[in-house]
Amino acid sequence: MTKLNQIIAVEKGVKTKSLQDINAAHAKVQKPALLAGISRTYQPKDEEGEQLPPESTRVQVQAEDVLREVSASLTRLFDVTATKDWANCQACADVTVDGRTLVADAPVSYLLFLEKQLAELHGFVKKLPTLDAAESWSLDPSTDWWKTDPVRTIRTKKVPRNHVKAEATEKHPAQVEVYYEDVPIGYWTTVKFSGALPARRVNELLERVEKLQQAVKFAREEANGTEVSDQRVGDAVFGYLFG
Repeated sequence: MTKLNQIIAVEKGVKTKSLQDINAAHAKVQKPALLAGISRTYQPKDEEGEQLPPESTRVQVQAEDVLREVSASLTRLFDVTATKDWANCQACADVTVDGRTLVADAPVSYLLFLEKQLAELHGFVKKLPTLDAAESWSLDPSTDWWKTDPVRTIRTKKVPRNHVKAEATEKHPAQVEVYYEDVPIGYWTTVKFSGALPARRVNELLERVEKLQQAVKFAREEANGTEVSDQRVGDAVFGYLFG
């Protein structure tokens, strides 16, 4: 018995060949010179007139032959496609992860949909924001945010000070230099909050998505191993079209 994956394997080649055959047939029938023929003979007006040889051109392309060629090529395409589509209605498999069936009897078309969606979901999860690894985070049950431990820092203010470089004398005033000193005036207590995810959580999600991706691929391979019944629809279709 033929299997669905065998039909899928040859489908692309059959499509390519059919397209080439159609294009070649179209080119043939679009050249009037290839479909035209002629035969003519010459007879002089009297026996002393000039004798000319007969002329003839054979018909090189016959439209009915082209139709038969197109019919043969497309019949194969119609049959292969019908076999695949009929089989896809019956080919199903379970999607199972770690012994747990998540999707039962999934048809091939849905498995292909799952593969595409999971590929996009993998890209989404991979770019999820993660908590800054330089901080120590804990979950705040009152807000459901992540938060850091309080960090206390000093707030300072620059206060001018005078530094006497030379005392005043009878002849000269004192030489004083002004400088600024940081004087503590208070304290900041800072707690950082974040709605991002721990890297561990993101890695767990990625692992789940990748496990499911693998399970879907296995299911698709299993479904594509379904035995198929060869469909013969092309003869009926082209028997009606070109018969």
